[in-house]
Amino acid sequence: MASVKELLRAESDGTLSFGDYTLPAKTKKDNFEFEGDIYKVKTFAEITKLEKNGMFVYESVPGSAVENFKATADEVAFTVTAQGDVQFTLELEPESEYEVLIDGISSGKMSTNLSGKLSVSVELSADQNAAVKVVKC
Repeated sequence: MASVKELLRAESDGTLSFGDYTLPAKTKKDNFEFEGDIYKVKTFAEITKLEKNGMFVYESVPGSAVENFKATADEVAFTVTAQGDVQFTLELEPESEYEVLIDGISSGKMSTNLSGKLSVSVELSADQNAAVKVVKC
């Protein structure tokens, strides 16, 4: 799937899908209620950003489409699709170590900074996707 045409939607399995990197201009959807939280997404070709209750959750440069996004205290998992290589940043626990898996293959362990940000780059071809899993060590 190249994009989430609704910009932000709840899936039947309890996950979220969001983002449309095919849009030429920044588009947003806010006040989306999901499991008692309020989400907002801003997305277009250059960037995709997800916020939960006004707090940063996910951002990619360039824009991306994210399917089946699920975040727990110890793990974040989703599938990302983009026009090509993409870098995404997640908000996780500050100063913690995580193992990053791309399509089931470990990319190694990475540490979040003082603010809890973790940035990962994924090599993709046009409209290719990758399964991402970030697990707290």
